[in-house]
Parts: sequence; structure tokens; C-alpha cells
Amino acid sequence: MGSDPHAAREADKYDNPIPSREFILEQLEEAQKPLRQFQVAQLLDVSEDDEERFEALSRRLKAMVRDGQLIRNRRGAFGLLKKMDLIKGRVLGHPDGYGFLVPDSDGKDLFLSEKEMHKVLHGDRVIASVVGEDRRGRQEGVIIEISEHCTQQVLGRLNFEDGLAWVRPNNNRITQDVFIPQDGLMGAKEEQIVLVEIIHQPSARSGPIGKIIEVVGDYMAPGMEIDSAIHAFGIPNSWSDELQTELDQIGDEVTEADMEGRKDLRSMQLVTIDGADTKDFDDAVFAKRRKNGWRLVVAIADVSHYVKPGTELDKEAYNRGNSVYFPQRVVPMLPSKLSDGLCSLNPKVDRLCMVADLYISEDGKLEKSQFYQAVMNSKARLTYNQVFDILTNKDSQYRKEFKQQVPHLEELYSLYKVLQKAREERGALEFDTTETRIVFDAERKIEEIVPVVRNDAHKIIEECMLMANVATARYLKWHKMPMLYRVHEKPMEERLKNLRTFLADFSLTLEGGDEPTAHDYAAVAEKIEGQPYEHLVQTVLLRSMNQAVYQPENKGHFGLNYEHYAHFTSPIRRYPDLLIHRAIRHAWTKDGAETFTYNDSQMVEFGQHCSDTERRADEATRDAVTFLKCEYLSHHIGGEYEAVVSAATNFGLFVELQPLFVEGLVHITELGEDYFHYDNARHCLKGERTGKVYRLGDRIKVQVAQVNLDDRKVDLRFIESLSDSSEEFAGEESVAEQQAEKPKKKRNYRKKKRSRSKTDK
Repeated sequence: MGSDPHAAREADKYDNPIPSREFILEQLEEAQKPLRQFQVAQLLDVSEDDEERFEALSRRLKAMVRDGQLIRNRRGAFGLLKKMDLIKGRVLGHPDGYGFLVPDSDGKDLFLSEKEMHKVLHGDRVIASVVGEDRRGRQEGVIIEISEHCTQQVLGRLNFEDGLAWVRPNNNRITQDVFIPQDGLMGAKEEQIVLVEIIHQPSARSGPIGKIIEVVGDYMAPGMEIDSAIHAFGIPNSWSDELQTELDQIGDEVTEADMEGRKDLRSMQLVTIDGADTKDFDDAVFAKRRKNGWRLVVAIADVSHYVKPGTELDKEAYNRGNSVYFPQRVVPMLPSKLSDGLCSLNPKVDRLCMVADLYISEDGKLEKSQFYQAVMNSKARLTYNQVFDILTNKDSQYRKEFKQQVPHLEELYSLYKVLQKAREERGALEFDTTETRIVFDAERKIEEIVPVVRNDAHKIIEECMLMANVATARYLKWHKMPMLYRVHEKPMEERLKNLRTFLADFSLTLEGGDEPTAHDYAAVAEKIEGQPYEHLVQTVLLRSMNQAVYQPENKGHFGLNYEHYAHFTSPIRRYPDLLIHRAIRHAWTKDGAETFTYNDSQMVEFGQHCSDTERRADEATRDAVTFLKCEYLSHHIGGEYEAVVSAATNFGLFVELQPLFVEGLVHITELGEDYFHYDNARHCLKGERTGKVYRLGDRIKVQVAQVNLDDRKVDLRFIESLSDSSEEFAGEESVAEQQAEKPKKKRNYRKKKRSRSKTDK
């Protein structure tokens, strides 16, 4: 047996040290078989007579099993997961009862049958074995061991029947009802929303059992949909006493001591430009024309000055990962004292900031950058609509109200046009999408659902933030700092194959072979501009791409077509941005990356966690908004609407009602007297006898038939088709013929006004 290379580290941590985890794994690898505890002890020269060290080894082995580094078989022997062909990961439940194991390491998700899902709840961590393939060709798994039950509480609606009580979880990824014994009801009444603590986790033979620990409120009470989503998705929403104590030690105003050693930018015409409802102002901007280009100053709230590593504030910010924005309510990453107060770049008050001072060439390229800490004083709090009115309406009332800022806003607008042109030349993707805003009445019932229109003021800020984020990624890469990149990987091979099959029906081709670029995608988008199928093709292009994530390995940002990209501009509401600020601060010390608070392996963990909390926030807000929209439609049963097909499946069409932007299902049996077959590559349903085709982007007329609030589902009756779809996917005249008849006029699809890109900002 060799010596433990980490012995010194263990000796520093413990008075009576035992071999490190790394050394235990190495010795088990060399042993080439699972070993029982006494055999491991013998291998490591840990005597059973030394009770303290033997017990410490026992605890370490159990911890390694808990963390998925080892597995303990039925004989009680410890072995390596990779030698047993086992997969460790997180359970992802599906509303239809089955689920998937998402591996911690690279690899495809493992299908878990409904029978396997009876053993666990959504979010649990398990170890599984591959047992074959299901009828759809997916790798299928069997759960060998549950390493961690991650769902300790559920929120749901209480039901009674024949003297029995159970709670149906609001999170539709948890499909098992939770049985409640009579002594665990806490006086709750039927139909109330309750918070349940799981006292017995599910097993192969029995479902979960719980007790009610809180009656949250009545089922249809105003705002209950948000409370339900917060609990259902496990979003932290309270502050600990320890954190409050820590917060009380921070002053209410910026002090002279806080400003020491900072550059003074208080005379600079920095302004914030945000939405009308925004309270946490992360960023302020200023631009100035210079001889051979532009100077752009992007000042960002200096959260890192107040939130130090290892503090309660830091732990809670990491736990939350990001702020969560519900309709008319925010669950912030930081307490209000910081998010809306000291850190927020409010107008006419001194604030600490981190600055990206950028020099941009005449053609919109980043020439050089510098980062420094400063103190600023925002000259105005402006909204997007105010700025847009100032820039496009010479008679705007806001030109008088913000007279001093008008020349600087016009400078920003001129810079934006340069940056937008550079974006077009770079080939960054930008698709038409529609975001909505819910307008409530006095009783918090939906009055209307309106589209959010993005104007050039939104785009000015977006381009400024993109430039600062790129400069940050380059700066930290040059300093070789451990960091989180914002990564948007290239589309996967299978999706590319399906995309090309789909495009072929429109006589379109995607160039680039196995590794197309954003330029290649943009070329397709340019060809379809103005065509009736433009939205359809854009949707399929967007769905072929991956989701952006945080990770320390830089793989570029496909959608924005950047080689290096990181998030620097929103530390009030995103934890990765706070980590980036800390990395910049360390780079200033010139002490070297190896002395930074965090290393690369920690960044892997941070990236996964922050990507997960981002998805959690998206799912929670989507759930709350979907409930609100379903509740709105429940008062319009029998109403008729025009709709656009948003997805085709083997059981029907999902459509978006116009102009409500609410999604519902038209079941396949509603489409007429024919056998309809689903074509995955072409995203359509096609009638066997009639040749009738229903595909993404088609317009139909429907009637609201039924609304299920529990499942967030809207069932629709088909009335008639408003699109002329037939067996010929491209219509009676081919796309090639249409293109040939068009005037030979060069068009740039990106010059059209567009709503927010889904790729990133």
C-alpha cells in the first residue's frame, strides 16, 4: 500500500486523522472487488482495536455512500459505482406518472417506469442500474438505492373520502397522493391548501404518509397560486434570525469609509433604464463619443461589498440562487434592505458600484476594457417607455422633464445602432417571441392579458449589458480565474437531423454540417422573413437549440455567437454574477488564481446549483401564471377563439388562444373522421385518408370545453381550420418557386422590430 497524498490535509483537520476519501477510492480501485468494512480497515492499516479511528472510518465510508462516491451491496461490502455499472443522479418526475433519472455525470437520462417512481418522489437522489430499453428505445433503469430523500414537505389540496384524508400535491411532478392520519389533520378543512411534512417516505409497497404543519389558505384565495408555487417548488422565502442579526449590523447609508479607495463617478451622467415596476436597479449606463469610437461605462451594483463569502447573507443568496419574479410579487435573492435599498442604484443617492469601463471601435467591436470599484450617483430613474418616447418623439413631455439627460440618451442611441449593426454582422440569433403581462383588477382577478412590446430602449440596455458581460469573460479568462461562464452549447446531432428533415419540406437547407454556426441559423431565418410560415420555422429553429447553463468549462454562447460570455450585470438577483464580482476583486490583488476563495471543482458544483435554481424559478413562475390563465378561462367556458398551433404531439395539438396567449389542448379525436399520425421530424399531425396536415403555426378556431385547475389544463373543441394545409408541406407552390418570383432584393431579417431573444442577456 502506498502513502496517502492527502495525509497532511487530514492531519490539519483532525487530531486522530484517518485516510482521505481520495486514498480510499484509490485503494478500492486497486483491490478490484467490493470490500467489507473490516477489510477496508485492514487495507488502510486502521486497527479495530483503535476504536476512535475505526469508528471515524465507519462514518467516512457511510458519508461516501451518502454522497454517491461508493455503494454498499447486500453483503455489506463497499464498492465503486463505476465498477458496478450504476448511475447516480436526480429523479425528474413527469405528470403522467413515469420519470427520469438525470445523471450527475454526462450521459442520457434514464427512463423510470411508473412502478419505479412509486418508490420515490420528484427531486430525490438515487442510484440506479440499466436493465434494458423500453418500447420507445429509451434506456430503462431500476432504482437500486435511494441516497437522499430531497422532498420533506409538499403543498397541496386536502381531500376527504370515506373517513380517509389525503393531500394531492400542487407540484404536478409529484403524482403520488400523501395519506394523512386523523391525528395529523391539524383542524384543516376539505379543499383547503395545506403544507404537509412527510413522516414516511414512499416505498415499493406504500405511498408517502404525512402530517399537516400549516393551513396556508383557501383554494381560490387571491395570491394563493403564488404561495402554492413557492411551496410546491421549494423556493426559499423566509429569512433566518441569524441573517437578520447580520443585516442589522449593516448601516442604512453609504459611509465615507465605504467610499475609501474608490473612483468618484458622482458627477457622471449615469442613469438607470428599467421597467416601470422595477424596484431593484442593478445597472446604470453612460456613453460618450470619442475620436475613434465610443466610451461606454456600465456601472453595476456592488453587492460583493456587502455580501461576503461564508456569511449568512451569502449562504442564503446561494441557497436561493436567483430572485423569482411572479406577477405583482418578487421573492428576492437578497433582503429588501439590500435589494431595494443599499445595493439598488436608486436616483439622487450615493451608491457603491463595480464598473466596466469599455472602449468600443467605430464598427462596434470591443477594443479594451478596465474594471474598477467606484461610487456613483444616478442622475435619473428612467423607464423603457419614457426613453423610447424621448428618442422617437421630439415633442415628448419627457424631453422637458429629463432635459439634462436627453443629449446623453441620444449618445447611447447612436452607440446602440453601431452595436446592433455589429450584432447583425456577428450573426447573433434573435427570434420573434411574445412575452405577456397580466393585468389584475382590485380583487386580483385577471382583467386582461396583454403582450409586452419591446422597443429600442430595451435593446439599448440589452446591448450595453452584453458588451459588459463579454468584456468580463475575457478579463477573467486572461487572469485564469475560476469562474462560471454562461454557456449555450451547439445543437445536438439528433436535433439537427430532425431540423434538416423539417426544413427540407420548405426547400430550405441548414449549412454547417455537424457543427452549424449561429450564422448558418441566421441565414435560414433571413430566407423565411415575410413568409407565411416564418413563425413556424423560427419556432422549430429555436426548439432545436440547447438550454443555456452555468459552468466553469467555456464552450461559448451559440445563440449570441460569442466565444467568451459570463454574467456580470445582475448581482442583486443572480448568484453567478456575485461570484463573478468576487473573481474580479481577487484579480485586482494579483495574488494568483490559486489563492482565490473558490476552485474549479467548487465552480462545477456552483454552476449546477445555479442552473437548477434558475430552472426551478422558471417552473414556479410558469406554474403560477398557467394557473391564473386557467382560472381566467374557467369563467369563459363555451367561448370561441382563434388559435395558433404551438406544438403537435401523438395525442393532439397544443394551441395558443389569440389574443389571450393562453395554451390549451385540442385532442386528436377532435380533428375529424380520419386516422391522424404524428410526424416528429416535421412537427405535425397528418391524416391518413384525407392528407390533412396540422402543424406548428397553423391557425384554427376552437371553443373552450373544459378547464382543470388542479392539472393546469385547458381542453378545447375544434371548430374549423383557418389555414390551408394539405399533403404538400410547402403548399401548392413550392418555397423555391415563391423565392424565385420574389424581387431580387437583399433583406436583413434582423432589421425588423423583434421581441426579446430567448438565447440570453
